Amino acid sequence: MLQSQTERYLETAVQTATPAQLLLMLYDGAIRFCRAGAEAIKQRDYAAANTYLQKTQAIIRELLVTLDRRYPIAEPLSQLYDYFLNRLLQANLKKDPAPAEEVLGYLVDLKNTWAEAAKLASKGAASAHG
Repeated sequence: MLQSQTERYLETAVQTATPAQLLLMLYDGAIRFCRAGAEAIKQRDYAAANTYLQKTQAIIRELLVTLDRRYPIAEPLSQLYDYFLNRLLQANLKKDPAPAEEVLGYLVDLKNTWAEAAKLASKGAASAHG
């Protein structure tokens, strides 16, 4: 019962989210899974680490394929996401949390940057309509 309520809430949240909110949700998921993957490696729970790091990679692949190539920022972001995928693969293969923690730091920085950009964009839109 509780699970289905949670699933319905999440489905509604995703369906009603703005593109900026969806982007931040993806980053939140990637951060959560990346952190859990690095922690699982430290705990020597390699099966869990593999699962979490693969989930992180899936989210990063989603970020990669949804890049709008019309904007100049898309190419550098594409290269950065490819780098993240490589580092996460290294963390998983070598059972080393350091590459995952490196990616985690970048993900947190990017999420904060996108959150600030979304805030500025919404302020700009509000003042344009005000």
